[in-house]
Amino acid sequence: MRRARPPLVTVADVRAALWSLVSTAAGLGIAIAAVDGVHAATPWSVLLAACVVGVGDVLLRAPLRRLARAGGAVGALVLGLGAQVLVVWAALTFLPGITSSSWTAVLAVLVVAGVVMACGHWVLGSRDNAYVVGDLLRRARRAAGVPRAAVRGAAARAGGPDDRPPGVLVVLLDGVARPTLDHAVQAGLAPTLERWLASGTHRLESWWARVPCTTPASTLGLLHGTSEQVPAFRWWSRRLGRMVVTNRPADAAEVERAASDGRGLLADGGVAVSTMFSGDAATSLLVMSHAAEGLGPGQLFVRFFASPFVLVRAVVGTVGEMLKELYQGWQQVARGVRPRVARRGWYPALRAVTNVLLRDLNTALVAEQLVRGAPVVCVDLVDYDEIAHHAGPLRPEALRALEGLDRVVGLWEEIARGAPRRYRVVVVSDHGQSLGATFEQVLGRSFGDEVRRLMRETVPDVVPDVVPDVVPDGPAGDGGHADVESWGPANTALHALRTGRSGDGRVLVGPDRDARDDARGGVPRSSDPAARPEVATIGSGNLGMVWFCREDHRVGAGEVARRWPALVPGLLALGPVGVVVVHDDDGPVAHGRGGTHHLSSGRVTGRDPLAGYGSRARADLARVAGLEDAGDLVVLSAVEPMGRVHALEGLVGSHGGLGGAQNEALLLYPDDLALPDDEREDVDGTRMLVGAESVHHRLVSWLADLGLREGA
Repeated sequence: MRRARPPLVTVADVRAALWSLVSTAAGLGIAIAAVDGVHAATPWSVLLAACVVGVGDVLLRAPLRRLARAGGAVGALVLGLGAQVLVVWAALTFLPGITSSSWTAVLAVLVVAGVVMACGHWVLGSRDNAYVVGDLLRRARRAAGVPRAAVRGAAARAGGPDDRPPGVLVVLLDGVARPTLDHAVQAGLAPTLERWLASGTHRLESWWARVPCTTPASTLGLLHGTSEQVPAFRWWSRRLGRMVVTNRPADAAEVERAASDGRGLLADGGVAVSTMFSGDAATSLLVMSHAAEGLGPGQLFVRFFASPFVLVRAVVGTVGEMLKELYQGWQQVARGVRPRVARRGWYPALRAVTNVLLRDLNTALVAEQLVRGAPVVCVDLVDYDEIAHHAGPLRPEALRALEGLDRVVGLWEEIARGAPRRYRVVVVSDHGQSLGATFEQVLGRSFGDEVRRLMRETVPDVVPDVVPDVVPDGPAGDGGHADVESWGPANTALHALRTGRSGDGRVLVGPDRDARDDARGGVPRSSDPAARPEVATIGSGNLGMVWFCREDHRVGAGEVARRWPALVPGLLALGPVGVVVVHDDDGPVAHGRGGTHHLSSGRVTGRDPLAGYGSRARADLARVAGLEDAGDLVVLSAVEPMGRVHALEGLVGSHGGLGGAQNEALLLYPDDLALPDDEREDVDGTRMLVGAESVHHRLVSWLADLGLREGA
């Protein structure tokens, strides 16, 4: 049945337009009163100026899109800001009853008005992302034919059967464990997802994120169906003779080239937004592996950059988020919260950009793709993961980030109701996080320093097995004074902006930038083994790896014992270390303090070192130790009561190895999509999908069932 054409203008449209006019007039009025050099004779003059700003936005949007096609995202930013300044300048210069003395006064009015509107939005308790896509929301509500309250609560669209073609929106919630989402739902922090579960429109399951449960490994598996190329977040490549860093856009591109078969999750016209890899999408927006090609088509960024006061309000919100982080970090210290890490340096700014500016931009980009009718859209939201790394997975500020993400998902749901496709929304995380004091906080030395110390010893020191009291706000850890994942979006943007120089592949900012010429990141390639560092160490959460960089082969247990006799025994004597995996003639062997576990055969000698790591420990460690670029030594931290682990980097919330909730990711999917039980495996008594590759296979099967995969 053909749907009736929606009315051109509804009562809701008129109400929204009036509210926009009043709020813009109020912001302009206060700004004009506060800025020297601008004067308005009457309130009616200010109201007229607000009308001009709104009309100017409508009239300039189409030509700006055409111009931005050639200029890319940077062109859209310049054009958008220029258009805003031009419209406000015209309103303050040529309208009767208003005078302005200079361009600087006009700019000041623009900024002050944006600040006033952002603060007013916050005071009214409506701080969400709706202002970013207000026109799309109005269009969606008009197309759906129901008012806002009804849209949010309706189980089906008004007007009879939904004859729209299908579409799928895949939302990646970075770092959110299934138990964490359960906590958020019970606390009332995820009302959109809770409504889906309560109404029966969606099902929630766990899936097992295998070691290494890191963003690059899981994201590559989810989007491309393989993660064999990724043994950790960073790793030493003997083939390349250097460290590979996945938040380096050129390295991300190389990893994707090795993994892609051209038929990734987003093949056949899909769109990737803010992901590490593209999934073979036709359109890539803010995708790290495609940063050398730019941030995406410029016309798609016009809505965000050119809408009156939107960018200014986002910047104001970003500053507010930075101040909030400084306050929350101080509160942890004042209340004596433990474990904790220092939340200073660049982190407050990175959190602010990620949780406000990038989230608002992602909201606009995804909303526009839904309205355009893209068949499959995938977006990665990193807000929670960013905060949980530094605050802790279940700390209040981390759970509040989930509340904001739930609002964004609800906003996209509302927009999708008026989209040309009937979108199914699938929410999936790439891994969880586990809490614990860091390795360096426990021992007072970093993992890398301890490895290098033990390599110099001939007999290991005797170190008590008991973990001593931790330094509450101590050093960040081995090479972990800043969370390396946090710098990914910044490197993506800066890499794309380096016109004419994007091919050098450098990490431009952050702890892994090339200027740090050491074994922990950014080591340039060297064909001379003697010029390479003797050893490279990394920590990916509580998973550690050690490479002997001057050797052209994997160094086995016998050679390690002969050349560095104190290394393995010395590591195992450390309280924060639980397992060390090293290869012998029969394959990888997990060593513990009281025994060994041969991972290939399952033979255990003495006390099983994998006891306490769960039923997947043997399979996961055998797999990761067998990867081409895995370390000569693979290290797992000890797992303490309540699933606490010890990150080998400077993060109080971590992921990468085994222990706690870090491996239990979530999959929330529509009830009308099937998940056959024979695809699940038993993990510690629970049936679930195992590995990102299995989730990828299920997602692709759903796309095929909906007719969204060519040749399926």
